[in-house]
Amino acid sequence: MSAGPAEGTELQTAARWQRGAFVAGAVGLAACAVGALAGWQEQFFRSYLVAFNAWAGVALGCLAVLMLQYVTGGTWGYLLRRPLEAATRTLPVLALLFLPLALGLPDLYAWADPHKEKWQGNHHLEEQLHHLEPFLNAPFFLARTAGYFAVWIGLAFLFNRWSRKHDESGEASLPERFQNLGAMGLVLYAVTVTFASIDWVMSLEPQWYSTIYGAMFAMGQVLSGFAFCVAVLLLLGTHPQLAGALSKNNLRDLGSLLLAFVMVWAYLAFSQFLLIWAGNLPEEIPWYLARLQGGWSFVGLALILLHFVLPFVLLLAADLKRNRKALAGVALFVVFMRVVDLFWLIVPAFTQADGKTREGLGVHLLDVTALIGVGGAWLGTFLWQLRARPLLPAHAPPSEEGNHHG
Repeated sequence: MSAGPAEGTELQTAARWQRGAFVAGAVGLAACAVGALAGWQEQFFRSYLVAFNAWAGVALGCLAVLMLQYVTGGTWGYLLRRPLEAATRTLPVLALLFLPLALGLPDLYAWADPHKEKWQGNHHLEEQLHHLEPFLNAPFFLARTAGYFAVWIGLAFLFNRWSRKHDESGEASLPERFQNLGAMGLVLYAVTVTFASIDWVMSLEPQWYSTIYGAMFAMGQVLSGFAFCVAVLLLLGTHPQLAGALSKNNLRDLGSLLLAFVMVWAYLAFSQFLLIWAGNLPEEIPWYLARLQGGWSFVGLALILLHFVLPFVLLLAADLKRNRKALAGVALFVVFMRVVDLFWLIVPAFTQADGKTREGLGVHLLDVTALIGVGGAWLGTFLWQLRARPLLPAHAPPSEEGNHHG
């Protein structure tokens, strides 16, 4: 670790959490491997897909928010920059964590099944898969995924390299380079995440499509990343490096932005539902029917009440947004609900593929161990990267110098 950051009580606690995360990740991944070898191979890949998308969504959302703050500026971006950068430096680890999914394509996707067992006799699906075969095939799928990670890791590398250079030299031309790369990077992020959401999740049900799905998926990642980094920043808020920076006004700004991201996600999710339900097309409605029947209807209701209504009401309160611990609690709860949302998006697709109607939810043991395994590996890497550099950049934007160094 570099000698830059002072090891206060909070960072010592982060070091303990880092060790604990790596241990939990190793135990969780080992439990997943045992489960797969014990006969739960198909369930392992399904559980792992949910876990991977949950934690990859946090890292990719942080990359998007990092680029957004370089384009727009503002004190909130200055405060969040170190957690955002640390999260983007975990992307190479996520690329490695994708490898189990590359091995399990036939267990996950009907179009990747070499024996076509999952769709034999379903002539409509057979016709759809034949039509989509030039796009939905294993070699092209893996090549696209490699391309996505190359773009994401390349952007993260440039931003982190330039950020370190700016800390060391304060070169006047770097802020403009940050802004230009951020604008271009947001376009690249939108394109790559849209196609990644189609590949990784929407193609689980290749007979269904939605033109809003990519935007909704990307907004979910932005919300995950922003809420996670807000929680981290506020939990470290008593550290000497942050004590003078987290004013009541800054807390209010972070809470207001979290509220805005919650509202945009809810708007996109409701827009998709409204358009599909109003269209009443037989090839589109079954996607929602599978998620609004049996136990899944309660999950859908929970997403409305707990993922939107509750954060919306809480974050409207000015007093809560100025309370560091309360705001951190709301942010952590939003991260948890993002995992629930991904579970609701992904798992019913397998029920449809199996031709079964699931009356109850029946969370599998591997669902938990996969979240712990992937999450422990990711969180340990994140904390390791976060501790490697000072918690605030060396040079605040000119308009903010007085706020932090006056």
